[in-house]
Amino acid sequence: MTGTDRLRTTAARHRPWPLCRRCCGIALDMGSARTRAWIAGKGVVVDVPTVAFPGSGAVRPIQRGTIIDTAECARMLQRLLAHRLPRLTRPMVIVTSPVLDGVAYRARARAAVDVLGPRSVLTVPSARAVAVAAGADLSRPLMVVDIGAHLTEAVLLSGGDITDARRTALGTGDLDDAATPEDIAGAVASMLTAMLRQDATSLTADAVHRGVLLAGGGALRPEITHHLTERLPMPLRAVPAPHTASVRGAAKLLQAAHTHPSVSGPLPPAVHPH
Repeated sequence: MTGTDRLRTTAARHRPWPLCRRCCGIALDMGSARTRAWIAGKGVVVDVPTVAFPGSGAVRPIQRGTIIDTAECARMLQRLLAHRLPRLTRPMVIVTSPVLDGVAYRARARAAVDVLGPRSVLTVPSARAVAVAAGADLSRPLMVVDIGAHLTEAVLLSGGDITDARRTALGTGDLDDAATPEDIAGAVASMLTAMLRQDATSLTADAVHRGVLLAGGGALRPEITHHLTERLPMPLRAVPAPHTASVRGAAKLLQAAHTHPSVSGPLPPAVHPH
């Protein structure tokens, strides 16, 4: 059998979702404020506060981009998603992760997702997922600023890879409490300025000249975007539906991974957690 024949066979085994009955898929974006999940064939089916209920009261297992309680995070995922999955299948899962907490976050996220009995777990930096959701040309340098509820990241992508990244523990959840819109805009401006000063190449300058891709709930807050426009002498472009861009981009990457030859082959017996 030739390589082309093998790819055709793989494509036949992995039909486009939701027609493929052989496996299912979940794209997952777990933030400190909200957790969003996309399930193949159903779209975004979960968009809820990131809260677990271990007993009396509620706890937040993720804080400022860090999973601080893996066990409660797993229980939250089981409560939100286990009953939504088709029977007798093991899902392929892709999880977005903060760029600068990537290693620790990915390890804990994989441990938490294990409660769903996945056949495979992939991770992707949220900034790259945002760029994919926006349909951005990843062959050129691209700056992504993601303003979440309790974390803001500025990330430089080149060829789709992370070249530089900065973060600040501020977000929309801090407004009227520990921060003002001017504080968040100032933090973003400081991160971009630092990246420009420390870049020995022209990548950052090229990305800034191209314009900043704005995502996260902060992109929906005019009091923040107004101050960003005043502080940043560069084009700003918000991703459509910026608060769900990360999970939607992860869903696109998941659909591409679904038919990749590396995930072909016989599946192990389906096992569902009780």
